[in-house]
Amino acid sequence: MAGLVFRRATRDDLEAIVDMLVDDYIGAKREDGSRPLNAKYVAAFDAIAADPNQFLLVVEEAGEIVGSLQLSFIPGIARLGMWRGQIEGVRIKTSRRGGGLGHKMLDWAIAQCRAKGCELVQLAMDKSREDTLRFYESLGFKASHEGLKLDLTRG
Repeated sequence: MAGLVFRRATRDDLEAIVDMLVDDYIGAKREDGSRPLNAKYVAAFDAIAADPNQFLLVVEEAGEIVGSLQLSFIPGIARLGMWRGQIEGVRIKTSRRGGGLGHKMLDWAIAQCRAKGCELVQLAMDKSREDTLRFYESLGFKASHEGLKLDLTRG
């Protein structure tokens, strides 16, 4: 893993990121892997790239994208004006899962949050991902809150 490059994603990386989102038992039901890419992905990328509190990470090895995550820095009034880091969309190429890359990616994200002055790092994951929950708990994350979502695409 010595040859890993952690960098900000470019538009040229978008297809590889979407491919990792699709290559997942949950993502296969809700993502769109067609080409050309769905315009919603391009619009989302442009919004992320334009926002200084967003960082779309790709991890590259030997010229191949092998991992991705989105890191958001969120200012808040609660907890004495505390900043939070929010980690979303963590994906690792299937061929690279189980080899420690996820740990390196989360270490990187947590270090970025510390550098930004965040006092808390949070993430959400689908409850059906029991292995993923154990992974996050092994890194020190605690299931301390209940999260709720309202799907606005359903009437």
